[in-house]
Amino acid sequence: MKTRKHGLSEKEMELVQYLMADCKSTGDVQEKLKRLFAGTIEQMLEAEMEEHLGYEKHSAEGNNSGNSRNGYGKKTITSDYGDCEIAVPRDRNGEFRPQVIEKRQTRTDEIEQKIMAMYAKGMSQ
Repeated sequence: MKTRKHGLSEKEMELVQYLMADCKSTGDVQEKLKRLFAGTIEQMLEAEMEEHLGYEKHSAEGNNSGNSRNGYGKKTITSDYGDCEIAVPRDRNGEFRPQVIEKRQTRTDEIEQKIMAMYAKGMSQ
């Protein structure tokens, strides 16, 4: 992995370029980071739900499976970026126990660093 100015890799520089697009102030960058963070958490929760149910969203495998998706609950989490509202998937049987943001957890602590490390390594999902 090739590094550039300020020790950033090419992937990190791409991320910086994306963050700078349409931003006129540091507040705009902060808001975009907040949305990216919330979106990443939501994607991770969706992946956990797929693992829990054993099939992908909208898959015919879920028909008459005994358990299926049952919408979303809203949750506000506090991160280094401020308060973020995320959509947490639910299952009909109420058995889904998310790991990335556990039930009743409202702070994210070290998860931001893990997500940024994954982006830096080129992992997009």
